[in-house]
Amino acid sequence: MPQSPGSSRLLTVLSYIALTLLLALPLAVVMVRSGLWQQGLLLYAVSCLAAALVLLLLMLLLALPKYRQQARRIGLAGLLVLPGTVLFLAVLASRGDYPPIHDISTDLSDPPRFTHAPTLRGPDSNSLEIKPDSQGLQREAYPDLESLRSTRTASNAYRHALEVAKGLGWEIAWQDPDNGFIEAVETTAIMAFKDDVVIRIRSTADGSVIDLRSVSRVGVGDIGANAQRIRAFVDGFTEQGT
Repeated sequence: MPQSPGSSRLLTVLSYIALTLLLALPLAVVMVRSGLWQQGLLLYAVSCLAAALVLLLLMLLLALPKYRQQARRIGLAGLLVLPGTVLFLAVLASRGDYPPIHDISTDLSDPPRFTHAPTLRGPDSNSLEIKPDSQGLQREAYPDLESLRSTRTASNAYRHALEVAKGLGWEIAWQDPDNGFIEAVETTAIMAFKDDVVIRIRSTADGSVIDLRSVSRVGVGDIGANAQRIRAFVDGFTEQGT
């Protein structure tokens, strides 16, 4: 069966759109990393959504008899939009499991306070003020996050916490061993988002208690990143015993 000019033209247009959407993904990452995070995330989201829609359309075309002879072209176009579709589905699947918060602490009654981080955060960064509504959402979403109690002395726990933070690849931004505070910055791998972390070590009758607070600089929700960061620290700290 000969190919109709109309069907061939449609596939050509879809192939160019698919290529454009694929190239838009690294462009979005570059925009975010250069500081245009709102525009970059918007381009990223639109590209992923459009890729999923184009893939759906290609699958529908493949089911039509007039396009079956062009299965190879449809398949190639589908491969171009597959990365964006996978990213879209991954975000869609995970977003419903996490609350729209970006400030997580192991001590909700007395969260550690930042001292140095405000000097590093830009004017458009998220506020470091404690929000009771966010704390309520955290309590429901991450009931496992709580203060870490250790038999180590406060000074020993401080040194160990510093080693663990460095081992996790965090950039140590500020240290106050006399008062038991460490502040650090973690930069995400792809988008290069910078999140601030404060570690507080207090002496107790049995040793020490360690609390953390992790706050994203930008964005409403963190898709669980701050909670996972705290868990990684706790795992690293307790690896050699508390």
